Amino acid sequence: MPGSRQPDLPDLSDVPAGRPARADGYTELRNYAVIGDGRCVALIARDGSVDWLAWPDLDSPTLFAAVLDHVQGGRFLLQPEGPYTTSRRYLPGTNVLETTFTTAGGTVRVTDALTLPDTSSLAPARELVRRIEGLAGSVPMRWSVQPRFGYGAHAPRLTRRAGVPVVTFSPEAVGICAWNAGEPQPTSDAVASRFRADVGTRAMLALPYAHREPLVLPTRADCEARLDHTVATWREWSDGRTYTGPWGEAVLRSALALKLLVFAPSGAVAAAATCSLPEELGGERNWDYRFSWIRDSAFTLNAFLKLGCAPEATGYFWWLMHASQLTHPRLHVLYRLDGGARAPEKTLPLSGYRGSTPVRIGNAAADQLQLDTYGELVQTAWLYATGGHRLDADIARRLAQTADFVCTTWQQPDTGIWEVRSAPEHFTQSKMMCWVTLDRALDLAQRRLIPDRHAPRWRRERQAITEFVDDRCFSPRLNSYVRSAGSDELDAGLLLGLLHGYRSPDDPRMRGTVAAVQRELQDGPYVNRYVGADGVAGSEGAFLACSFWLVEALARTGRADEAALLMDQLVRLANDVGLYSEEIDPVTGDFLGNLPQGLSHLALISAACAIGQATR
Repeated sequence: MPGSRQPDLPDLSDVPAGRPARADGYTELRNYAVIGDGRCVALIARDGSVDWLAWPDLDSPTLFAAVLDHVQGGRFLLQPEGPYTTSRRYLPGTNVLETTFTTAGGTVRVTDALTLPDTSSLAPARELVRRIEGLAGSVPMRWSVQPRFGYGAHAPRLTRRAGVPVVTFSPEAVGICAWNAGEPQPTSDAVASRFRADVGTRAMLALPYAHREPLVLPTRADCEARLDHTVATWREWSDGRTYTGPWGEAVLRSALALKLLVFAPSGAVAAAATCSLPEELGGERNWDYRFSWIRDSAFTLNAFLKLGCAPEATGYFWWLMHASQLTHPRLHVLYRLDGGARAPEKTLPLSGYRGSTPVRIGNAAADQLQLDTYGELVQTAWLYATGGHRLDADIARRLAQTADFVCTTWQQPDTGIWEVRSAPEHFTQSKMMCWVTLDRALDLAQRRLIPDRHAPRWRRERQAITEFVDDRCFSPRLNSYVRSAGSDELDAGLLLGLLHGYRSPDDPRMRGTVAAVQRELQDGPYVNRYVGADGVAGSEGAFLACSFWLVEALARTGRADEAALLMDQLVRLANDVGLYSEEIDPVTGDFLGNLPQGLSHLALISAACAIGQATR
């Protein structure tokens, strides 16, 4: 930064013993907690470093991305100067994180939140607040804000406004406010300071943000009040949830994690909060998940309905119908959070989490043909309508046209639910979901909720799909449906044929498929997605959603005791604050893939509900 002094910053490559470990600048993905405000999300490590924050929106370029490049990405560090241990929790019923640092000289509590707006004061567009309280003794603390706009590409310009350091780049501005936390000092690439947290004292750090608008520099009183308001608002939301079944604490935490992925301005639900966290350390399976996948839609709406989240269900359904209208009758695999369909894939010049490159933004899967999405869309509408909500005439007409479209499309090979980058195949799960498209359309037509003029054709094609799947996608040797027509490989996605009603739980072929998935893909609590090539080099961890799908399948097929046993194991795999990533390394237990992962938490909610229903 212009005119700055030489740096005097914490060096994360030289971590004294007793601190949460980092290797080569990176901490384990399991060490991250998440906070958010319905528009953006931050990841905070156990050592007090905010290593991910995209502003102003969840899918915007980042201000902090140290998790993807610990040198260039930028971070906001706050921690004791000497050795320490940590414990963490979310304040009950909230997405406000509390980290307690214990040192030889005392104890400090840090409360982190992306504050929710209130109506009592002029508030910044976005605001990260960190409250520091001395609980015992006296603890030397240090902090540094190292902003890097645009995924680490741009060092900011530093100025001062009313004595407050402000960093800017193009239309973006971030203030660095400190109260009782030392005098902020500019260094070569950061703003940093030190202070002592003595017992009974309280300090505050805040980053107000503005984008194409004046930057509001808040008072300390406003920040304190908004933090308290944020805690109260989250608790009010949690108190309104209606779930009363088993694993209630894990279900509520999953609901809170899911709520962080809801993009409030549109109602869309992001698949995860991050991009390019690897499915294999050092590998190239690094994808941007800050989009909303049609694949997740039925689970999403079902979870909202079962948790008593009526506003979220309505908001999400109408976002889904609006986004899909732009490409109707064809569906894209995923849509941007603003409903747009373009998501061009690019690579960034970042070193990647522990050397996992390329670092990608955007997602080329957007342009693939994925036939299961049509089943997910119509199933979602069916859940919405049979849940007592209204379908207007335009939506009803489009759903009927979607069924017509599937009648002419289901015979094509596609990329399947897992979006392989190898040649398209006749994936069994895709055909099953085409069957679901027509089956739910017929049901909606019978209820007079959508036009029934083409119902005879839907019925004929539904039967044709049944014959294709049962003749070409079943292996008598394995006594199981298989990954694709004519193959001898398994795929955990086949469990969705049971969960979405392609076959009843009593069907022998479906029961055989559940047994085959257990035999061929399960290892303890872990379930792999599939065997066989997918067009991408390397391997991956166990896919957590598949483990929860197996729980639900066991519960639905009358094996509730086995389901409960597996569920207990899976609940224990969450990190210390109850979050899940996309995958886990079965050998080390390390998190892999983007986090928090919506599909993992959705599948947990659905599995818990299924066991509750099976044991009533």
